[in-house]
Amino acid sequence: MIKTSVKTDDVRKHKTECLIVLCPEKKPAGVVKEIDGLLNGAISAAHKAKRFEGKANQTCSFNVMGLLGAQQLIMVGLGKTKDIKEEQLRQAAGTGVKLAERSRYKKVALHLPEGDAGKPGKSKKDKYGDPVGHALAEGAHLALYHFDAYKQRDEDDPPSRIQEIVFLVGSKAKVPAFQKGVQSAEKLAEAVMTTRDLMTHPGNTATPTYLADQAKKLARKYKFTCRVLEKKDMQQKKMGALLGVARGSHEPPKFIIMEYNGGKKSQAPVVIVGKGITFDTGGISLKPPGSMDEMKFDMSGGAVTIGTLAAVASLKLPVNVVGLVPATENMPGGSAIKPGDILTASNGKTIEVLNTDAEGRLILSDALVYAQKYKPRAVIDLATLTGAVIVALGHVATAVVGTDDKLIQNLIDCGTETGERLWQLPLYDEFEKAIKSDIADLKNIAGAGVGAGTITAAAFLKQFVGDFPWAHLDIAGTAWGSEEKPYVPKGGSGVGVRLLVHYLKNL
Repeated sequence: MIKTSVKTDDVRKHKTECLIVLCPEKKPAGVVKEIDGLLNGAISAAHKAKRFEGKANQTCSFNVMGLLGAQQLIMVGLGKTKDIKEEQLRQAAGTGVKLAERSRYKKVALHLPEGDAGKPGKSKKDKYGDPVGHALAEGAHLALYHFDAYKQRDEDDPPSRIQEIVFLVGSKAKVPAFQKGVQSAEKLAEAVMTTRDLMTHPGNTATPTYLADQAKKLARKYKFTCRVLEKKDMQQKKMGALLGVARGSHEPPKFIIMEYNGGKKSQAPVVIVGKGITFDTGGISLKPPGSMDEMKFDMSGGAVTIGTLAAVASLKLPVNVVGLVPATENMPGGSAIKPGDILTASNGKTIEVLNTDAEGRLILSDALVYAQKYKPRAVIDLATLTGAVIVALGHVATAVVGTDDKLIQNLIDCGTETGERLWQLPLYDEFEKAIKSDIADLKNIAGAGVGAGTITAAAFLKQFVGDFPWAHLDIAGTAWGSEEKPYVPKGGSGVGVRLLVHYLKNL
């Protein structure tokens, strides 16, 4: 991780390669006005010329020519003061540090003038530290994520990377809470970046066995338990749906079980279930070749589940959490399931497989049945489940469907606060009727003309949940991005970790 510290120092005199100052959409005031004076009105001139007005994520760089302690000044806009919350702080911090890194600076200082923080939380301090410090550090660290595992390093011209960030605060009294917020953000960011790594590794690296090994490694590091069911164990537990999908692959399936007990023994756990298809060809119902390489990210739900357990344990949250990841490839081998085959899940329900590319719901069905043994207070599953969700919501929001309105609303609120937005879709009786089979209990896709692919997939999953509060998050549109955002890279986003941790922190 990048070296970070929190200091009280005169922003105008602080020695650093690059000073990043965040400010809202207004004329220079306070410390910004003082800096403007030292720069002979350069910031005011930029404001007047509309080169920098403080609009959200707008930037302007100034060569300060020895007039400040810093060698370079970068101003980053926060937008209108009334709109500034944690998400705006995360985005601005991420925008600033990425610009500094592209400009080849290695040491930066970041400052948010007092009074310009807007309304970042219900209180200025909580047991996880100052929410302003948390948001700034979270945005900065997540923005500086890089995945270089498969690139040769040019020793003569290595890529420029920021090595140190100093957060400047106005008084010594603010340092402890601010530092606590920064430290908790670092732990959360590390878990998100671990999740992004898992999502980004190619399928020939991130096999089911690799996922299981990484989960065990993180369990040892952060002191939670992890055990893995092998194929013979799944056979004993009659996980016919998961084993059916795994039949076409030479890679052995794994069922990863992670348990973190930070709460009282009597406290029912939250069970998180993540789809772990480490590569999805579609099986016999083969996908078209365009962008099939991206199907390595079909285990994003599983990666998020592993990352969330790592974050929860690292932060020592006072809750009990179980993570379940059914992991396999979906391949068109000679033993692969065929359209028309019937599988039997571990709760005895029979499933007519009409499309082998609707495999995620099959492996999740056995995992959701297994989740019931914990008598959970809530079950939350995450899956890159349907292309239909992209038709509905694009790459902007995650769909949420479920059986408990209170749980769903809680998750929606957490999504708003973390910038990982959710949008609820309905689960009417008609959708459950649409996945009834003529020759089995269920079919894994609805018939032609039904539509609502995301909802009918959720309706299928509901048959395996039991009577516990349940929410299904379809992250197919948000787990993998084609363009870079202020603190989210192109490719694997890690979406869901911060959302779930925020939910668990506030139970």
